[in-house]
Amino acid sequence: MTAAAPSYRVWALPGIPEVHEGDDVAKLIAAAAFTDGLPGLADGDVLVVTSKIVSKAEGRILRAEDREAAIDTETVRLVARRGTLRVVENRLGLVMAAAGVDASNTEAGTVLLLPEDPDASARRIREALRTGLGVDVGVVITDTAGRPWRKGVIDFAIGAAGVQVANDLRGDVDAHGNPLVATVVATVDELAAAGDLVKGKAGGLPVAVVRGLPHVVGDVGDAGDAGDAGDARAEGARWLVRPAVDDMFRLGTSEAVREAVSLRRTVREFTDDPVDPGAVRRAVAAAVTAPAPHHTTPWRFVLLETEAARTELLDAMRDAWIADLRADGRSEESIARRVRRGDVLRKAPYLAVPCLVMDGSHDYPDARRSAAEREMFVVAAGAAVQNFLVTLAGERLGSAWVSSTMFCRDVVRRVLDLPEGWDPMGAVAIGRPAVPPVERAARAADAFVVVR
Repeated sequence: MTAAAPSYRVWALPGIPEVHEGDDVAKLIAAAAFTDGLPGLADGDVLVVTSKIVSKAEGRILRAEDREAAIDTETVRLVARRGTLRVVENRLGLVMAAAGVDASNTEAGTVLLLPEDPDASARRIREALRTGLGVDVGVVITDTAGRPWRKGVIDFAIGAAGVQVANDLRGDVDAHGNPLVATVVATVDELAAAGDLVKGKAGGLPVAVVRGLPHVVGDVGDAGDAGDAGDARAEGARWLVRPAVDDMFRLGTSEAVREAVSLRRTVREFTDDPVDPGAVRRAVAAAVTAPAPHHTTPWRFVLLETEAARTELLDAMRDAWIADLRADGRSEESIARRVRRGDVLRKAPYLAVPCLVMDGSHDYPDARRSAAEREMFVVAAGAAVQNFLVTLAGERLGSAWVSSTMFCRDVVRRVLDLPEGWDPMGAVAIGRPAVPPVERAARAADAFVVVR
């Protein structure tokens, strides 16, 4: 006998009236579900509930002529801004346009905020239906959001109770015997989208019932919870919020650039973790996009990837520095103290030496213009190094740009076997920061601006 093909049924509940603060959403759902012609509710059903009616019942309506101010109150982090459109992380950890603040389906002059705790709201509705009707159903509370790389919007789960939040398939094999190593299905988001196909956005149908998937409904501890990710069914839809450390797309483009700039710090303590040479080369690729005079490319980057190369260079630089300090009449104690302060380069697992080359520069008969010509190239080198440091910060690598090589260029060229025309412009220590960066004191931009 052939097994029945997997299937489910989904329908909307008509007849739910306009919801007001203090209304009992569970009672409204129960009344609508058992009207004539509808199959009612049964164990194993999943209720897909639009968050708007939950927000209204919980009094999450705000008198706000200025929606932007309401968005400000719900925002904890700006993700991206394009003109007036803001994609932000709201207080629930959800990344959404306008923080989920909605001015539709509510009276003019008001906005709807998301429920304070959508998972708790889902639990209350589920428990009220179990107590009042004796049915064991799952509840998913939904809202609408866009998606990166895809046009259009879709409903997704912001709260859940008594339903499988995620199905962890890692460790299973597919039909061809291939191991599944990364597949965790967001079950509640699939249910949210299925319900929205019959609820719609403007039809006055805020609740849908999904029947035929009893295996996703039940109390905490049932099979199908998200495995070693924790008891997702107990945590609710909140479990699906990706932690910041795992979020590869945490910011928009311009915001990512600003964050990388703000993250750039001079790091003096590094871990022993190896540095990915590919990350450094990506930073070099960014460095050489800097502006330069006369369409030249006045930058070269010497990458010291072996400990032997780093030690040979730093030993030679130390000896040159000590000789300079003795020539200045410094005491041996003072010299030792200064050398210790310069040990930041030795503590790093990777060094880069940016160099300036004057290829393509113009010759002038007078010293004034020749000096200005070199200054242009030095500025271009500084722009390249800034690109380099900022990109390293974006790669979550710490760095310290130290000027030491500029005081012993002949030594550096000899040890690294560089052409005579390459001028080392300091050395960059690179590695994983051993301690969190010290918070930088705020600097008001106006203090550095002169307007004419």
